[in-house]
Amino acid sequence: MSTVGRVLVDGGQTGTRLRIVGGTGAGTESDHESVAIHTDRPVVPQIATAASELIEASGLSAGELAAGVSGLTPEATRPEDLRDAVGALGIRTVALAHDSISAYLAANRFEFGAVVAVGTGVVTLGVGRSGTARVDGWGHLVGDAGSAYWIGRAGLDAALRAYDGRGPATGLEQSAVDEFGALPELYMVLQADPDRVSRTAGFARTVDDLARGGDSVAVAINARAATELADSVHAALVRSGHDAGSGARVSWMGTVLTNNDQIRDRFVELVTHTHPGVTVGEPFGGSLDGVGLLLDVPADHPLSGEVHRA
Repeated sequence: MSTVGRVLVDGGQTGTRLRIVGGTGAGTESDHESVAIHTDRPVVPQIATAASELIEASGLSAGELAAGVSGLTPEATRPEDLRDAVGALGIRTVALAHDSISAYLAANRFEFGAVVAVGTGVVTLGVGRSGTARVDGWGHLVGDAGSAYWIGRAGLDAALRAYDGRGPATGLEQSAVDEFGALPELYMVLQADPDRVSRTAGFARTVDDLARGGDSVAVAINARAATELADSVHAALVRSGHDAGSGARVSWMGTVLTNNDQIRDRFVELVTHTHPGVTVGEPFGGSLDGVGLLLDVPADHPLSGEVHRA
């Protein structure tokens, strides 16, 4: 077997991305894909399975494993369990954190400020002199405002309102039929689908397409999403010790703000209006880059206490 230094795992609700770092032969890095993390069941065993399958399939051994995981609750944060689950494959050191931490490191590295990580779900993290502050990330049933799921669900809601005559006409109605079938069957189709969260989130792309074409209902959904995300950043900055005029770096991770310029432009406008002292910039790196930095957080940094090691 060849030797590899680290295995990095970015576990999300749409899919899991993995990276091997430090290998020999063809290259020192290689990226891989695995199945989504289901947050309605224990997440640490799912991370262990994804990492184990990659190591076994690649014929590699690893000394370190770092994972940033969506849906990781305080009670479920048990790095010892993860290390024990993969220990037979050579893992000796584990760093485990909520994906808001790895997203922050990817976007801002060790600078103070705030990062909103918005894909299928959304969580915002502020880091400053008062410590860390996590905002939202409460899951699709009660939170995740401004996420792709939130946008997709708002689009389906608008489609059903138009169908019922309770809301304005919108191209979302026909688009929902095209993607899900007859609208009277929609709620049953989604309830029976084990991938209903990612499938609903996928409808956010349709909302974006129609918004770009000028559909007023879709444009309004995007605008509301931008407001929700900016409100979360404001709360995170205030709670972590930044006032409106203080210097801080605000960035983002995830498909919604990366791919949707309508939402991103409005988000930047709202954040800089509320906090004129901040710098809003594109992320320094990708999500797996942030996962890798979990192993390197300085002991005196506010994020150090959010990274759980074993």
